[in-house]
Amino acid sequence: MKRVLTIAGSDSGGGAGIQADLKTFASLGVYGMSAITSITAQNTIGVQGIHDLPPEFVALQIDSVLSDIGVDAAKTGMLSSSAIIEAVASKVREYKIPNLVIDPVMYAKSGDALLRPDARDTLINKLLPLSILITPNIPEAEFLSGIKIKGIEDMKKAGKKIKKRVGADVLVKGGHLRGKAVDILYTGGEFFIFESDRIDTKNTHGTGCTYSAAIASELAKGYKLHDAVKRVKDFITEAIKNSIEIGKGRGPTNPIASLYRDAEKYRLLQDIEIAIEKLKEAKIGILIPEVQSNMAVALFNGKGFEDVMAIPGRIIKYGDDIITVSRPNFGVSRHIASIVLTTIKFDTTKRAVMNIKYSIEIIKACQKLNFKIASFNRSDEPEESKLKEGSSLQWGVEKVIKESGFVPDIIYDLGDIGKEPMVRVIAENPEGLCKKVISIKEHFMEK
Repeated sequence: MKRVLTIAGSDSGGGAGIQADLKTFASLGVYGMSAITSITAQNTIGVQGIHDLPPEFVALQIDSVLSDIGVDAAKTGMLSSSAIIEAVASKVREYKIPNLVIDPVMYAKSGDALLRPDARDTLINKLLPLSILITPNIPEAEFLSGIKIKGIEDMKKAGKKIKKRVGADVLVKGGHLRGKAVDILYTGGEFFIFESDRIDTKNTHGTGCTYSAAIASELAKGYKLHDAVKRVKDFITEAIKNSIEIGKGRGPTNPIASLYRDAEKYRLLQDIEIAIEKLKEAKIGILIPEVQSNMAVALFNGKGFEDVMAIPGRIIKYGDDIITVSRPNFGVSRHIASIVLTTIKFDTTKRAVMNIKYSIEIIKACQKLNFKIASFNRSDEPEESKLKEGSSLQWGVEKVIKESGFVPDIIYDLGDIGKEPMVRVIAENPEGLCKKVISIKEHFMEK
């Protein structure tokens, strides 16, 4: 396993500094180590206090790690004093630390200063020349280059000037500008532009830490600088996209979102398969409509069809039994997935839907169970919605929820020309959905 060291400050709020770095290392499959430079009393609102560790103790941490474990790449973050910077620079030279990425941290997201004014010259003259890459944001790039940055051309000028000044390659991060999220890498005399959609969120605490830690991780794995940055641009975009709404101020990015997501996918697959087996044991074939059924369940914070798991080939009626021909997967059965994506816009807990056949007796069974029931009339659908492929169910479900003021247990419609009448059962998860469907079948059979 590749080894990556972070030399940075500690964030008691867990969103930035070594906490963000170690999460990033774990997410990208490298072995993370740390040398703490400062302890901060910090949260999503701001920095309430900073306590620098003695420079000799910072150096001792680096000695302990590198004399025993070794290192394949390293990154620096908060280095608040000249003495600490000089201690780190000395150890970088002593151990010939490879693939050093420097995030020239000067300010927290809250605007609090994290680098003393008298330490800036030390950073520029003693440490930056030892790095393979520097990752300044716009304010940091403006300070290091002396250029006011208003757009991409200014970013290029600043990157080129910083490279000339310290010798290291430069990645100027454009997060502070408007429009697309554009970062520019200057290496080998060329500019490379990495662009992504800007994500509308205030929760970007720790973005710079995560970005630089991820680049160091990819360099440790052996990726060339351009390829490492390219991979990490996608990684940091996902971390921001899945940022965490926590605290009263700016929440953190989420570098371990992919780990959570993969774990959740596995659990969801198990939960759906267990639910399907219980439905098979309950012999619910009598509830399956002519167009067959499906079950769809969204991941937490699901936003698109790729976040919804359903059954390829549907749930098929076989006499009183049901059969499935494929294991659940993501991005299939867009019709029922569109219902789930609509329900979670109004209630994030209602993530599971299954369609069953419509009959008056089935609706009566649902009433006996005291389910909350609502319906929509397809003939009320606006013409522009009918013309848009796959939007009818979204329109109908959204209409019902807005009129009801909540997400019902049951939403049905009486069909239209070429459209079979249908009942949709809605629940919080596959287990709850399974229980509702089985209870409907049992009450229906009592008629």
